[in-house]
Amino acid sequence: MSRYRNLAVLVIVIAAQLVLLAYQVRTKEDVSLLRSVTVTAVSPLAKALDNARGSSLGFLDRYILLLRVEQENERLKNELDKMKLENQFLRTELTTADRVRALAMFQQQTRAKTVAARVIGNGTGANSKAVFVDRGEKDGVMRGMAVITPDGIVGKVTFVYPSASQVLLITDPFFAAGVISQKSRVPGTLKGLGRSQVLVDHIQNEIKVEEGEWFFTSGDDRVFAKGLPVGQVRTTRQGKEFKEIYLDPSGLQQGLEEVLIVLEGVHQMIPEGNGPATGPVVVMPPPESSERKPEDPKAAEPVTPGLATDADRLREKIKRIGEIQGVKFGTAGARLPNFNMDPNQVSRPQAPVLSPPKPLAEGPAQAAPRPQQQQ
Repeated sequence: MSRYRNLAVLVIVIAAQLVLLAYQVRTKEDVSLLRSVTVTAVSPLAKALDNARGSSLGFLDRYILLLRVEQENERLKNELDKMKLENQFLRTELTTADRVRALAMFQQQTRAKTVAARVIGNGTGANSKAVFVDRGEKDGVMRGMAVITPDGIVGKVTFVYPSASQVLLITDPFFAAGVISQKSRVPGTLKGLGRSQVLVDHIQNEIKVEEGEWFFTSGDDRVFAKGLPVGQVRTTRQGKEFKEIYLDPSGLQQGLEEVLIVLEGVHQMIPEGNGPATGPVVVMPPPESSERKPEDPKAAEPVTPGLATDADRLREKIKRIGEIQGVKFGTAGARLPNFNMDPNQVSRPQAPVLSPPKPLAEGPAQAAPRPQQQQ
């Protein structure tokens, strides 16, 4: 550097002069050349920095917005789950209330003495179909009592504890009960299979049992009273010795939460028809026959209460014609009346009015001459 010191100083001085000259030189827009070059060189860098800043701020804003939306979505999701749980709880409570109301109505209508119980547990066996209820010895429950619902039989009490009881369901393989078909009154034996359906055994293959037919308790087992619904035939087919009839137990179709324990059973008749009796049937009254047009000539005829057909009206018309003409129908030798007359234009015959008897002339009464006797 000491060798080229003078040259370096000269170059620096010349560069400084050029910068000063460029600063003093003006462009057409009256802008110094140095400023124009500087702005041109710095503008791309400033633009890039501004774009980077805008993108960063936009990304940050969108990120914050997404965080808020995610939080709001999570809040709404939690509220929706909470409302679903409350809705399910209310539905369960409503269903329970309906079942309890149905049990209460059934208790009022049935002649048997029953006590309501709630299922509190299930049996522990692998193939066991048993439940525990919250009624025991202090409630009058004894071993061997029947357990039912308004829809059908459920099982029987097998063990009794002070405040609870064990109920063997009809689906248990060790369960059996006497049943009878509704249509043909064929007796059989109900057996559990360990699954949802039950089997009716000891019915000959020659006996006709249709699908959809109902079976009721026969009362032969001395556990269930006669006439309680058991179930509806789902499948029937020929077996080796007896017909294989599979039922869907009606007492277990609606779930098993509330049951009735029969303390004192009462036998009842097996209902006629295609299923259990469901109560009285409401029948609408017949339409009124007086709804006719005014121009109809039949509208002028008086309608007797209870006459709803043309045959009834014709019979009433003939009866009135007979009364007017004094004809008694059904007697021997009675003359035929004039059926062409209109009974509405003829008044009914009135009884003749008897005039009072005239007074007799004063004087001795003359005896009527006696007829002469022939000699």
